Amino acid sequence: MKSRTTVVIVGAGPCGLTAAVELLKLGVPVRLLEASTEKMTGTRALQLWPPALDIYQGIGIREEADQLGVTVRTNVYNMAGGKVLRVALGAENEPLLLPQEHTVRLLEEALEAAGGKVERGVTFEDLVPGEDSVTVQVTGASGTELIEADWVIGADGVRSAVRERLDIGFPGQRVPTNLILAEGRVDGDFEEGAVHYFLGRGGSLVFAPMSGGRVRVSAPIPPDLPIDETGVQRLLDERGPGDLKVVSLDHIGTFSSSERIASSLRRGRVFLVGDAAHTHSPLGGQGLNLGLQDVHNLTWKLAGVVRGRFGAQVLAGYEVERRQAAEQIVGMTGRMMRMFMLKPAAARVRNAVWGVLDRTGALRRWFVPLLAGWGVRYTDELLRVGAKRGRAKPGTRTPHWVPARDTDGRLRLLTTGDASAPPVAGARALAERNASLVAHDHFAGRSEGFLVLRPDGYVAASGTSVADLAEVETRIRALAAAPGAGRE
Repeated sequence: MKSRTTVVIVGAGPCGLTAAVELLKLGVPVRLLEASTEKMTGTRALQLWPPALDIYQGIGIREEADQLGVTVRTNVYNMAGGKVLRVALGAENEPLLLPQEHTVRLLEEALEAAGGKVERGVTFEDLVPGEDSVTVQVTGASGTELIEADWVIGADGVRSAVRERLDIGFPGQRVPTNLILAEGRVDGDFEEGAVHYFLGRGGSLVFAPMSGGRVRVSAPIPPDLPIDETGVQRLLDERGPGDLKVVSLDHIGTFSSSERIASSLRRGRVFLVGDAAHTHSPLGGQGLNLGLQDVHNLTWKLAGVVRGRFGAQVLAGYEVERRQAAEQIVGMTGRMMRMFMLKPAAARVRNAVWGVLDRTGALRRWFVPLLAGWGVRYTDELLRVGAKRGRAKPGTRTPHWVPARDTDGRLRLLTTGDASAPPVAGARALAERNASLVAHDHFAGRSEGFLVLRPDGYVAASGTSVADLAEVETRIRALAAAPGAGRE
C-alpha cells in the first residue's frame, strides 16, 4: 500500500505530539506514528521549566497542566553540618512538576482537537531520502505501507531507529554511575512546593514532593543497595534529614544516562528532535524541556516553508541553533552531576563556595535562570541586526516583559515607546508591505525602539531607528520563499 502526506513524525512521546499539534495548528498535514499499541503510563520526565510551559500556553494546555501539577517555588539545598540554603526561584523561573503521563494525555487531547490522531501499532522500518521527498516504510495491522512524505521528523527516543537508518552517529559517553528513581508515599516533615537537594557527607539525594501526596526520590547509588523499600529507606536515613519514613512505593527502578549529541540533527528532509538528537545527565530536569524547544524551533520554520511563506534557507538554522542549545545543556547538566557526586573533601569546598554564592545573591541571579532555561542563546541568529544599547540582543530569549501574542507562524515586529515616533510608523508600513512574513504591534512601555521576535521565543533583531528598520526589512525579505514555492 502506498500513501502520501506532508510530514511524517515517528514517535508519539511529548516531542512528537507537540510537533504534530504545532504543525496542525499552522495548517500543515501530519501523520504521527507510534510503534506501541498502548498509551504511556508513569511519571518519567517530571519537571517543566518556564520556556516549555510557554509552549503549553500556546498549545492551549497550560491551565489544565497547572491544575494537575505542583509549582516549585523554592529549591532547598541541605548541606553537611546542617546548613540550609533556601533559594526562592521567582515567578519567571518557577517550574511545574507534572508527571509525563499527564503531559502525554493533555498533548494527545490537543492533537485530537486540532484534527489529528496518534496511529498506534505502526512500526517504522526504513526510509529512503529523495531530492523532493522521503519514502517511509512502516508496518502496521494492515501490513506494510510506503508513505511518501515531503518531510520527516524523528522523535523516537534515545535508540532512534530513524537516526540509525540514516547512519547518523551518536557520539559521547556514558555517565559513570547508576541512579535510583523511586516514587510513592513518604511520611515526615517536608516542605511542599519545593525540591529538596541533600548534599551531605553520606552522599547526595533529591527529594521532590509531587501532586496527590506522592514524592519522587532519586540519587546515585552504590552497587550493593537493595532496589526495594528498604534500600530507599536506607538512602533517606543516610542522606536525608533523618525523619522521613517510606510508607509505600508504586514505582522503583534504576537507570543510567549518557552525554551524547547526534553528529547531525538534520539529513536533507529528515530532522531529529528530543532524545533522538541528544541525551544528557538527568539532574536539573532539562531533557524534556530541551526536546520541546527543538520542536518549537523547527515547526514554525517548517510550516513557513511548506506553506510558501519562507524559503527553504530558513531551515538551515535548525542544525546550528539546536546544536548550540544541546551543547550548552549537556555541558551544564554534566557539570551539575559531577558536582552532585563529589567525594567528602571536594564536597566541603563545594558547600563553602555555594554558601558564598548564596550570600552574594549569585545563586538567585545567575544559577536559577540558567536552570530555568533562559540562558540558552544562539550565536547564529536569524537576522543578525542590532543590538543597540538597552535593546535585547539577537539570539537571546524574548524579554519577560513582552506581552504574548500569536502571530500564526510569522515574525513579530514589536515597537516600544511613543506611538507617534517615526520608527512606529515605519514598522507599521514595513509590516503592511510584508504581511505574509511579519506582524506588527506596539507596546507603549519601555524606551523607543523595536524588536523582531521569532515564534519560538527568541529575538531575531533589535534597533532604534528608521535606518535599522530598513536593514531589518532587507533581511526579512531575504527569508521569503520564491513565488510558487511550498506545498499546501
